[in-house]
Amino acid sequence: MSGVHDEGQKVGDDAIRVLTADGLEVVIDLSILYHVIPDRAPEILRNIGGREVITDKIIRPMARTKIRDNAVFYDAVALYSSKRDEFQQKIFQNIEKDFAARGIVLENILIRNITLPESVKLTIESKINAEQEAQKMRFVLEKERQEAERKRVEAQGIADYQRILTSTLTDKLLQYEQIKAQRELATSPNAKVVVMGSGKSAPILIGQ
Repeated sequence: MSGVHDEGQKVGDDAIRVLTADGLEVVIDLSILYHVIPDRAPEILRNIGGREVITDKIIRPMARTKIRDNAVFYDAVALYSSKRDEFQQKIFQNIEKDFAARGIVLENILIRNITLPESVKLTIESKINAEQEAQKMRFVLEKERQEAERKRVEAQGIADYQRILTSTLTDKLLQYEQIKAQRELATSPNAKVVVMGSGKSAPILIGQ
């Protein structure tokens, strides 16, 4: 009797071929962990048999049927990637009900691997590579945009500085600077004669 209701029985290494919604055949590798309800063990042993018979007559057939029934609602790529967890949860719920009706508790279902057709695998790899290249190009373009913006701001700053400097150099300021220079020449010990210019002309120093 212990061979029937030992807890934690595992059915593994099962590869099930199923058709998906887009008509592709994929292979699903999974493990099933279950145990027989102790009170139902005598009935199961009498009507079905021991552990090996339970596995062959109940566990595997029910699991395969429910997996195939649910796989047809998913595209192959979705089943392989984004919808994998959802698919696993759905078949767990379906199988759990059928097992319970037979006196068996489904503890867990683990999808270890989903193998896609080679053509689909190549398409996915190409798509991933293309997306990686696109991301790399977006990164390069963003860096170039930032550098162009930095240069633009730098050039604008230089232009603003030159504009401000030019606007402050009025005629009066230039005359003032000229007068200062003339005073310095006049007081220089080496200067003999200073001829003052007019307007914007510079002073002429004669004799040093």
